[in-house]
Amino acid sequence: MTRRVAVVGGGSSGLACIKCCLDEGLEPVCFESSDDIGGLWRFKENPEPDRASIYHSVIINTSKEMMCFSDFPIPGHFPNYMHNSLIMDYFRMYADHFQLTEHIRFNTKVLQVKQRSDFSHSGQWDVEIENKDGKKERHIFDAVMICIGHHCQPNLPLHDFPGIDTFTGKYFHSRDYKTPEEWRDKKVVVIGIGNSGGDIAVELSRVTKQVRMTYRETKGKGLSTTAFVSWSYFNECSIYQFLVTLLINVNIYLRLFSQHPTINDELPNRILSGTVQVKPNIRRFQGSSVEFDDGSVVEDVDLVVFATGYKFSFPFLASQVVSVSQNKASLYKYVFPPEMDRPTLAIIGLVQPLGAIMPISEMQARWATRVFKGCIKLPSMASMLKDVECKKETMARRYVTSQRHTIQVDYVNYMDEIAELVGVRPNFLKLLLTDPRLGLNVMLGPGTPYQYRLKGPGKWAEARQTILTQWERVAQPMQTRPCCDPEPKRSFMWPLILSASAVGLAAYVNRSNLPDFLQDPTILLDKIKAYLPV
Repeated sequence: MTRRVAVVGGGSSGLACIKCCLDEGLEPVCFESSDDIGGLWRFKENPEPDRASIYHSVIINTSKEMMCFSDFPIPGHFPNYMHNSLIMDYFRMYADHFQLTEHIRFNTKVLQVKQRSDFSHSGQWDVEIENKDGKKERHIFDAVMICIGHHCQPNLPLHDFPGIDTFTGKYFHSRDYKTPEEWRDKKVVVIGIGNSGGDIAVELSRVTKQVRMTYRETKGKGLSTTAFVSWSYFNECSIYQFLVTLLINVNIYLRLFSQHPTINDELPNRILSGTVQVKPNIRRFQGSSVEFDDGSVVEDVDLVVFATGYKFSFPFLASQVVSVSQNKASLYKYVFPPEMDRPTLAIIGLVQPLGAIMPISEMQARWATRVFKGCIKLPSMASMLKDVECKKETMARRYVTSQRHTIQVDYVNYMDEIAELVGVRPNFLKLLLTDPRLGLNVMLGPGTPYQYRLKGPGKWAEARQTILTQWERVAQPMQTRPCCDPEPKRSFMWPLILSASAVGLAAYVNRSNLPDFLQDPTILLDKIKAYLPV
């Protein structure tokens, strides 16, 4: 019998799960609470409760070749860093190409996912759903894949900000920010210096009187901005000044690796121009004023944006199935609950990568569906728990204590780790021996997702050519101005050089007769005629 798999969520991770289920001969049924696909990347003017939401100007900070699904490259004419509307276009192309939407039930909310009474034997689940008309249904599934992401529940730590109840301006979480126009000529404070905080501060600084950014930690985060600024001063200072500044900032640079990096090309320039000022943590609010830890006070603040991250949870799951505390969940390789009798539940996309989530979710889905089919066996419970603890300790040593670092992974290392389990990790040495051109591209080029389709389950016939042409797709969107190559002109330089060399050589050989030649050039001509055919 074909195994039925419930997929909760129709965002990028959900789409990848549907596709992987179909590839493995499973029967997916996806439950999406909204009326469309896309999840986080689908912009809506009015945020929906318990759903991810983005602002209008969001552009992804990962290049298209690194963020695409491994067997469906993003079209070459798309820009390398795409606006959220183009990401949605790509998702629709992906869904249409593999006919995924016919497996999605839209406007359907999952109320409960519960183990059946015979779960230890069958591994099956009862899934209770509710449609837009309020009608409830209960279905039985052989496996469940949860793809709701970790940007649904905003973290709004008002208890950490004394006097916020007296604040006369407006405040909200960054998920509720959409456009800057209504804040023209206002004073704004942005709390948080992550990617969302940086983007919003830069965008608001173009229209507001002043933007202040605050960071809640006193080490690492925020200080990295000083390092960026000092580098930009290189051309304006002496070598001595530069070296001193560099030494001061060495500790700051080292701290950059202890947290998830903030990627923003414009933020250092906005700080240099004074339109964004970086401030320490907020000490208290009082009416319309904000006092910072350094004692400075800003009066008449109109808006405070809390770019303070998100919390994740699984309200439809019993706590004994997946327990979440302080944004920490005990999951083997961030996917499988290790203490279950049967491995028929997978959490997909619950990671914070140094890279794009789409290829990682796809790789997790490829692994999970193979586990569901019994093609891959998970290790013992003790081994999985040991791996979970080892990863927690590694993250604790590397990153500062923060709820945004509980699900942190390194893109390439993590992809290779899961690919090894699936049996699709490329063998560099073998590629170099059997296909040197491809081997060099894979070993020395970017770690694009296509390399995980070269062999093993899910092998894609076009993977090789796609890897060899990836730089062409990078260049294509920048070739917007057609140019006619000038016709090559015939050059007389080399004939002249060769002729002059021949004359010089002849003069050197006949240097003893040179005075006679200068008096009577016909002497040389008579000698040349002797060698010419009659």
